[in-house]
Parts: sequence; C-alpha cells; structure tokens
Amino acid sequence: MRIAYYISDYGFGHASRSAAVIEELLLYKGTEITICHSFVLSFLKEILCGSGVRFRELQTDIGYVLKPHSLEPDVPALYKAYSIFMNRWEERVKEEVRFLKEEQIELVLSDISPIAFAAAAKAGVCSAGLSNFTWYTAYQGLILERDLHPLKQAYEKMDFFFVLAGSSEPEWGRQLDFGFFSRAHQQERVDQIHEHLKRIPSEKLIFFGLGMKIDGVDVRDFPLWDSPGCRFIVSSNVEIHHPNVWRIPEWENDVHHYIAAADLAITKAGWGTVAEAVCGRTPLLVIDRKSMKEDQNTIRYLKEKGLCRAMSWSELSTFTLSERDFTYAAKRPNEGKQLAAAIWKAANQFNRKEVGKR
Repeated sequence: MRIAYYISDYGFGHASRSAAVIEELLLYKGTEITICHSFVLSFLKEILCGSGVRFRELQTDIGYVLKPHSLEPDVPALYKAYSIFMNRWEERVKEEVRFLKEEQIELVLSDISPIAFAAAAKAGVCSAGLSNFTWYTAYQGLILERDLHPLKQAYEKMDFFFVLAGSSEPEWGRQLDFGFFSRAHQQERVDQIHEHLKRIPSEKLIFFGLGMKIDGVDVRDFPLWDSPGCRFIVSSNVEIHHPNVWRIPEWENDVHHYIAAADLAITKAGWGTVAEAVCGRTPLLVIDRKSMKEDQNTIRYLKEKGLCRAMSWSELSTFTLSERDFTYAAKRPNEGKQLAAAIWKAANQFNRKEVGKR
C-alpha cells in the first residue's frame, strides 16, 4: 500500500509519535510511505533510515507562535503567520492533489495537517487523521472563527479519525479511540543511562523538558535544581548550568530513553512527551498552561486517570521536589501496534468498497 504521511511542522512531538506508527506500518508487507514534513525532517531521516520510506520536504502547517522567552502564545504573531500560510491555501491544496495522483497514493495519513484532508478528498484517496487535537480547535479563542472556516472544512473531509487520549474534538469522520503510544524504549539503554548519570544508587533522576520549539525561557534561578537527592536531565535547548544538571546532547535522537530512565518527568502537556512518560511508567509533573486548549484537555485526562500532578509556571519557579511528587505512575499499555493494525484494516476496507463502486 502506498501511503502519504503528513506530519505537523510544530515541534518534535508529532514527528516522534508518527515515527512510532510508521515503524509498525512498515512491518506490513508491501508498505511504501512518503513522509511529508519539513521542521525536523533530518531527525525522521535518521531514525527511519530503512527501505520503504521516502521523504518529501513540505511545510504542512504553522503550529503555534509563542511570545519571546515564554510558554504562552503570541496571538498577533500567530494571526500574521496563519494569514500568510492561508493566503496560498488553494494553491497548496492543488499541489498536493497533483502529488497524490502522480504517486498513485492509496492512503493519506495526517498528524494533523489539514491540507492532507482537503487534498485527499479532491484526489479521491482514503484519508485518516491521528491526533488528540486539530489545529481548528487549537486555534479557537486565538484566531477569529470566520478565519478558521477553511480548516474546519478540511477536517470535515477526513474519512477516519483515530482519536488519541485526551481528545475533545468534534465528530470528524469515522472515529476509533486509542490511548497512549510511543517509540519503544530498550531496557539495556535505560540501564546504561542509570549507570552513567546516577552518582549514587539512591539518587533520583528528573527529566525536565519544555519542548524543542521553546527557547530562551529563563530557569536558572529556580530552586528546583537544589532539590535534595536529585539529578536533572534537561533537553538540549534548556539554558541551565548547575552541578545537579546534565544536558542531553543536541545530536541525541532517542530522548524517550531518558524519559523512561527518569524517576519523574517535568514537562509541558505536549502529548508526545506525556505518552513517552506514561508508556515508560514515569511519574509526571505537568506545567499547566491555561491559554492552551490542547494542554487543558490532556491535563484533564491525565488527572482523571491519576497519571499526573499539574502546576502553573509561577508555582514551578518557587518549587522544590519532595517524595509525594514521585507517586503518579499508573502505567498504560503502548498501543502503537493496535493503532497500526486498525489503520491497515480501515484503509483496506475503504479501498475495497471504492473498487466495488466502480
């Protein structure tokens, strides 16, 4: 089956969880996948460097635009970037219709670029979305509803929607619900991280990551770094120099191993990092951003399942860790294999029906 897989250009999370699905889909005989993406295409090329995958550089969406040195959205800058992107909307859709037809694509998957669904509908190709949110609902309250209409129309065209944990979306397409999944971690690698980073066996390892699209946030004066009995693993873009802190190298592609090795993960509520923690049975302390609808849906789900503690950025800035913060660790299964099987089944059923109509 020839698949075009469109991946959002916002951050690493969409790319990392898409890679987990792609690895499973490639186990099915005859699968050929063209990845359409731009932001971290080099990362995807390195971790999916086998047969059956091609890479096509394409801007798939704009994601969020954040205020400088902040985790909060910059609404005027977001609106400007959105307007520029949407000015070429019809032209972009035509380009993708041409690509889908020329490459004889049989299935369009998207996490969760809207252009994929608009093009698939015009090309007569089965389409499926995989996400916990859409950019239509994410932008509500940030961009005027009338300006979001093209996104809504695009998402309404998806044939299937594989709904991921924490979603609170309209009924796009035929829906199937799934929990968390991530790239599988290797216990040998986790053990190596423990051996390399723990100075004494009883020391707690804490993963601290804000997402790779967030730069320049000042955390240097946080008392967190002096929490007793703790050593911190921070992502490469976190600017902190402290004897209790170790920074992940920029070239490291397997950050999920560090999350699995940690005794606690402190992160914003990005679905990809949350899923890696949940699947790795790592307790979560989640930064609560009230302005982000996607974050609020994920946090609500995690709290309902007893999977996290949440706090505001201002609370985190004066916080030190205690034993109670290591108790949220109810493991959930990694549902990547089940999701890939459901995608394969749905696409084959859809295509058989279309052949029957002819």
